[in-house]
Amino acid sequence: MSECRVLQADCSGVYVLKLVGEVRLNACSTIDVAIDTISENPNFRSLIVDLTETIHLDSTTLGMLAKLAVKAKEKSHFLPSIVSTNPDVTRVIESMGFDSVFLITREPIENESELLEMPQSPLQEEEMRQTVLKAHKVLMDINESNCTKFRDLVDALEGNDVVTFKAG
Repeated sequence: MSECRVLQADCSGVYVLKLVGEVRLNACSTIDVAIDTISENPNFRSLIVDLTETIHLDSTTLGMLAKLAVKAKEKSHFLPSIVSTNPDVTRVIESMGFDSVFLITREPIENESELLEMPQSPLQEEEMRQTVLKAHKVLMDINESNCTKFRDLVDALEGNDVVTFKAG
């Protein structure tokens, strides 16, 4: 499994979040920090999510990115941008309906010098459960196809069925 890294920069209110490697549930607490940062920053103007070095995104991460996009649009009134040069990743984000919450581009970001790695915090099992539940509900809100894909998982999580999570 490829190492996951989350990098970020704030360039005069333009928030850049770069996801590197195989991005899974264990990175979601870091993405949550990015959501809080955007929410609390009065100078926030726009968001760019850079997936140019992303190999894989799990569905929980996709839900967290959708939540991030919704929050960014609420703050700036503009669609945030997502950059993907990997055809497999692009296919996944398009199949999840990300074109309705992001402006999808395939041109890489040129200046990455200000990106700093964000620390990742481990989640406890109940925190993981809630993160997975919220992320998948956001995905279901994007389009009808996602409702069908994730209904059973959301029902299981809401019904407190036995679902165990392992980060990584």
